[in-house]
Amino acid sequence: MKFIADFHVHSKYSRATSKDMDVENMARWANLKGVSLLGTGDWTHPFYFTELKQKLQPLGNGLFTLKKEYKKSVGNGQTSEIYFMLTTEVSNMFQQGGGSRRIHTMIFAPSFEIVEKINEELRQFGKLGSDGRPIFGFPAKELVEIITDISDECFIVPAHAWTPWFSVFGANSGFDSIEECYEEQTRHISCIETGLSSDPKMNWRWSKLDKIALISNSDAHSPNRIGREANVFDCEMSFKEIVKAIKTKDKSKFLSTIEFFPEEGKYHYDGHRSCNILFSPAESRKNKSICPVCGRKLTIGVMNRVECLADRPDGFVPPGAIPYKNMIPLIEIIAEALNLGTETKGVENEYMRLVATYGSEFRILFDIPLEDLEKHVPPKILEGIKRVREGDLKIIPGYDGVYGKIQIFAEKEKAETKQLGLF
Repeated sequence: MKFIADFHVHSKYSRATSKDMDVENMARWANLKGVSLLGTGDWTHPFYFTELKQKLQPLGNGLFTLKKEYKKSVGNGQTSEIYFMLTTEVSNMFQQGGGSRRIHTMIFAPSFEIVEKINEELRQFGKLGSDGRPIFGFPAKELVEIITDISDECFIVPAHAWTPWFSVFGANSGFDSIEECYEEQTRHISCIETGLSSDPKMNWRWSKLDKIALISNSDAHSPNRIGREANVFDCEMSFKEIVKAIKTKDKSKFLSTIEFFPEEGKYHYDGHRSCNILFSPAESRKNKSICPVCGRKLTIGVMNRVECLADRPDGFVPPGAIPYKNMIPLIEIIAEALNLGTETKGVENEYMRLVATYGSEFRILFDIPLEDLEKHVPPKILEGIKRVREGDLKIIPGYDGVYGKIQIFAEKEKAETKQLGLF
């Protein structure tokens, strides 16, 4: 069975997260996007875990669906039938190897019963109700030991592995290898999440990751962000088979990942947001990683960090690598074609119209031939979809917490849209 999965999202119980991030709204937006399997996020939070047990029905294979009374129309002529997997993210802040470390980790669990045991254990080390992503003061390797001692069925994945501040390889708080971080627990780490600011091509440059699977997820804090990165499978829809497909990097079952253009991520390049300084890795080296405006150390981004650890040239593809494809969310394509903001009513209405017409966002972005889209998609939006498929874009990389800016249409083309109107 072919399906798209997004494992990493956050609930309304996490900081800086939309109040609409409950399983009903997640299911609605997953259906609009074309995502069939969603992580729940945040099952360590006691209120949210109570909600999950109230609203989700176990299927007996490690996956869940919404109970009948919680299903609702998704707005594209369908009723949501989305599968869920129990996932969460936790933060470990600790001292190791002479440095202060801050590591975020995803935990996949196959049942409510196992989650209850994990939560009971973790409750001894921190206040689980303080945030959807709790913080613990012990090393990340001890987290792995705690989880695997409770159940070796759980799947443990370092989250957004390259982000400067909170990740296993981050420039500001990470390590130079998986082994350095997890030591004797490294045998349990078979996969990393690449994060929005890196893509598989960047990770393929480091030979130490050849045996490590790469997954991509949205890390969504609001429903419309679901699926901005995702994973494509063709396997049995069960916890065990999905985890096995990832761990073994079985290309017949784990087909591909769907990626942000990494330049659009908030930490792709180096810089200082407050000083409006944006540097490539080469420019940072030239300036000794010091901001020329304020004299403080730059925030070193993902591209720079990859180049520090890489032992291969750009473009190297290791044997057995899972392929990927880049995309820009449809809402952003529509917004640029209309020369309007992504949150405006006109953009939302056009998005809903197109999804209702063609079934899902991913079908529009990847599957439906342009000549079929031409029947119902306005020419400017169709041209935007075509350019994204071809990678015909101009991108200003993100840095120091600022998202990158992708330009599909030149300023002259935008001005023409404003004067003539979309149609």
